[in-house]
Amino acid sequence: MAHPCLRIRQLNFIPSDALNTMSQDDKLIDLNAERAKRVHDLNEKRLNEVRQAFEHAMPLGKAKKKPKNKPKKR
Repeated sequence: MAHPCLRIRQLNFIPSDALNTMSQDDKLIDLNAERAKRVHDLNEKRLNEVRQAFEHAMPLGKAKKKPKNKPKKR
């Protein structure tokens, strides 16, 4: 039986052919990208909830339209 350290090294070794095959696989999912999307969606949801709470607590007045000023004569 091989030494445990050697066995771990053998398990961590992935042939380059396998890496190329994995990178070309259409069904391969990038877990880091998916996690980033999920975190972004959660943050966006939380931001919208806080925004709605502020709008409910302190409603903004309707924006006043600026009157069009006549150009000044010089």
